[in-house]
Amino acid sequence: MAIKKSDLYSSLWASCDELRGGMDASQYKDYVLFMLFIKYITDKYGDSDAFAPPVVIPKGASFKDMIALKGKSDIGDKINTQIIAPLVAANARLSKSDFPDFNDPNKLGEGKDMVEKLSNLIGIFQKPELDFSQNRAEHDDILGDAYEYLMRHFASESGKSKGQFYTPSEVSRVLAAVIGIGPDNTKASTTAYDPTCGSGSLLLKVAAAAGKHITLEGQEKDVTTAGLARMNMILHDFPTANILSGNTLAAPKFKDGEQLRTYDYVVANPPFSDKSWSTGLTPSEDLYQRFVWGEPPAKQGDYAYLLHIIRSMKSTGKAACILPHGVLFRGNAEAVIREKLVRSGILKGIIGLPANLFYGTGIPACVLVLDKENAAARKGIFMIDASKGFIKDGNKNRLREQDLHKIVDTFTRQIDTPRYARMVSFDEIADAKNDFNLNLPRYIDSTEPEDLQDIDAHLNGGIPERDLDALGVYWQVLPGVRATLFETLRPGYARLKLPLAEVKPAIFGHPEFAAFSQCATRIFTEWRQASTPRLTAFDKDAHPKALSQTIAEDLLDRFRAAPLLDAYDIYQHLMDYWAETMQDDAYLIAADGWVAKPARIVETDKKGRAKDRGWACDLIPKPYIVARYFAAEQVAIEAKQAELEAATASLVELEEEHSGEEAAFSGFESITVAAVKDRVREIGKDPDGAEELQVLKQWQALSEQVAVLKKAVKAAEIALDAQAYGHYAKLSKAYIQSLVVDDKWMAHLSAAVQGELDRVSQTLTGRIRELAERYATPLAELTDEVAKLAARVEEHLKKMGAVWK
Repeated sequence: MAIKKSDLYSSLWASCDELRGGMDASQYKDYVLFMLFIKYITDKYGDSDAFAPPVVIPKGASFKDMIALKGKSDIGDKINTQIIAPLVAANARLSKSDFPDFNDPNKLGEGKDMVEKLSNLIGIFQKPELDFSQNRAEHDDILGDAYEYLMRHFASESGKSKGQFYTPSEVSRVLAAVIGIGPDNTKASTTAYDPTCGSGSLLLKVAAAAGKHITLEGQEKDVTTAGLARMNMILHDFPTANILSGNTLAAPKFKDGEQLRTYDYVVANPPFSDKSWSTGLTPSEDLYQRFVWGEPPAKQGDYAYLLHIIRSMKSTGKAACILPHGVLFRGNAEAVIREKLVRSGILKGIIGLPANLFYGTGIPACVLVLDKENAAARKGIFMIDASKGFIKDGNKNRLREQDLHKIVDTFTRQIDTPRYARMVSFDEIADAKNDFNLNLPRYIDSTEPEDLQDIDAHLNGGIPERDLDALGVYWQVLPGVRATLFETLRPGYARLKLPLAEVKPAIFGHPEFAAFSQCATRIFTEWRQASTPRLTAFDKDAHPKALSQTIAEDLLDRFRAAPLLDAYDIYQHLMDYWAETMQDDAYLIAADGWVAKPARIVETDKKGRAKDRGWACDLIPKPYIVARYFAAEQVAIEAKQAELEAATASLVELEEEHSGEEAAFSGFESITVAAVKDRVREIGKDPDGAEELQVLKQWQALSEQVAVLKKAVKAAEIALDAQAYGHYAKLSKAYIQSLVVDDKWMAHLSAAVQGELDRVSQTLTGRIRELAERYATPLAELTDEVAKLAARVEEHLKKMGAVWK
């Protein structure tokens, strides 16, 4: 039975977090990620009979050998000397500084505390679901993704200064896409470089976009982080990637002779506004002529990294770099460099990102896209203001799939989009009023248009035609709806023909809205018909990521033609559902094929006793089996349940009605079957208790009815549960596919599309309501109303003998 991908990640994080104790997340991550690394290389290369496996595991230095150290008093020292030291000695790409000290009492505690902590940490990675020997690293790398997942969590927990080792994967994907790397323009000799590579996530996203094993090189100042990057490369099946540690600006490691090595692609997320960038460097005497356009300010290193990147690009090279917004508009030395950069034609585009995306800083950043090819012929810079497209995720912001896709589509196609993107000519940038200031709001006004109040409408009533004309996108598709809802009041002003409550039904019921709905439904149906064979053809050992990409791109392309709907919103519904449900399902199918076997849920308590908590089936949960095969039984249970709820409500009502002083239940501490029975016996045949007796007998009858119904519902549920459980064995592959694809996946996505249709009518109705209510009462009516109220107040005051002037 395959483990769900999402369960693997969350259980890994929960276990690690629980063990962390008081240790800082930025330090603890080094231990956890090493464990993940040693487990992976043991599973993948431990039994390798290859002539030269990418990673050599000496005898006695595997994860299995670590298990034997559990509970030993010198466990920390043994991990250092018997596991890590031989690994480093046997693999030239690994160095001792890559790995944390497993015998450090300051971080891991002393004596028994250290033994326990390390033994438990090894125990986490012994879980059977963490068996990576079957992991298909070349395609859907569960392990590489698990590493990313842990990195992201550690980065978010590491506080202000320590989260810089990780670039959020969504941002990495944007950079990989805008430099234009892909399977069609790459070969094994294609080179990619990151001068400040952190844990290597950016380089790996570039490699993923290339779709093949290209040459990866990176330099990282922090020694431990460089070690993480080397491990990350091996975990993602890029064991030949070359990651060196050292200060890139002062001592670049990648050179050809005495010149900087140049690359096809360069990506970077340098430390923002690095104050110590020139340490160990005299810019005016730079051996590599990086600062010929000017020297960056001593306390602001952003342009130093950018100039290094430009020198590291081949004559046809492409690059993308994340920098703080200040590089677009700061003056003095930076203004001089910026003008040279613009005039060179190398700066192809600028993408403004939302604030608070990165770990360790909340400031907004931008992506500068560089391209030396065609630089001389370039006529302008393509600018995108993507600062509004994100979702809140805890205390950070995050790019959604739709935001990412929109940025990449817009940039790739160079589409001018109002309030979002445009090509800005060099003439406009060089104009005296701009003077090479590249701040995006100068060129793209992304603010929402102001909702202006109309004085005439407030004075004389009516809805301004100007406000209705602003809803033009709706009227292009629904021209008859406007005529149905509004009539002319006077030139330039209209009024609603219908009461407000009837506006929404009028829109929904209009033939034009029905036609619009049918158009969207037809697009979805066509996509469904095209996707279903792809989904059912997906089987054991197939690749989930490729599947999601194919069906999602097709959905997006088809809905681009749908009026009033945002194709990216529809696409986001699919991507969200993929992340929540479909991805796990696809990984289960890739591991086991179209198999739906229910599994018992057995929990073990602290004393080691097992308790059966029922059963579950991840691929086809019970409700889908019940809905398809046992609908009548479910309806019968629901009817019984409704009877039970009605009887329970009657019982509660009776108790409340007779619980006051001197009432039938006033003397009861708690109303139970036994207590009521005792009271009935006490009253006996006492004629004075006849009324109380009647209430108690009624309670007994209702209580009996509730008990009988509860028993019936429980029995029916147990019977249905058994029927459903037994039915899985009868399911053919075709039925399993139909249940998963039609009843589960497509039903959910169809409902999501319907929700978007509803949203169109709600948005239109909401705006009409707002305008109608805003101008519902003209000033003359308000004045009359005030005069009437004032007269009434005066009348009351007179009666009270008071005078008000």
